[in-house]
Amino acid sequence: MRGDWVPQARGVVLEIGIGSGLNLPFYSAEVRRIYGVEPSPELQKLARKRSVGKAIHVELFSQCAEEPLPLPDQSVDTVVITWTLCSIADPTRALRQMKRVLKPSGRLIFVEHGRAPDSGVAAWQDRLTPLWKRIGGGCHLNRKIDDLLLEAGFAIDELRTKYLPGPRPMTYTYQGFAHV
Repeated sequence: MRGDWVPQARGVVLEIGIGSGLNLPFYSAEVRRIYGVEPSPELQKLARKRSVGKAIHVELFSQCAEEPLPLPDQSVDTVVITWTLCSIADPTRALRQMKRVLKPSGRLIFVEHGRAPDSGVAAWQDRLTPLWKRIGGGCHLNRKIDDLLLEAGFAIDELRTKYLPGPRPMTYTYQGFAHV
């Protein structure tokens, strides 16, 4: 899925939860610069290694996504979030920061997992999330991604949802574009 969505980023990019840099190989020549937010020093080290030799300049911010981003208002063309909103302590606050820095003509690209529409699967997500958060780095299985985006003031342009192969409580995905 990274290969389907990340190449659509353009201009100056803010990637929230850049992690070890798994998205870096998928950015196109249309990207001029990438700002990556990642609080983990270990993951930042891996992202730096992946960025070596790339034509695109990558700058990493060592902070949580909810903290004020060190970027001016409306200075970013594309925000990218992939499998990140599940583990952010306050996703609405983080999304508001993303909205603040995104240009009016820009877009948010998201690929996330979250709350399933099937009541039986959602019930399992609710049961599993307390334990899953402890063993999965704060990951919430039951966040409804489209609602989070709307609550933060984004408008969703395209939304695709589906189950990926694997256990249903962990594999329901939300993919798409949003704008301010």
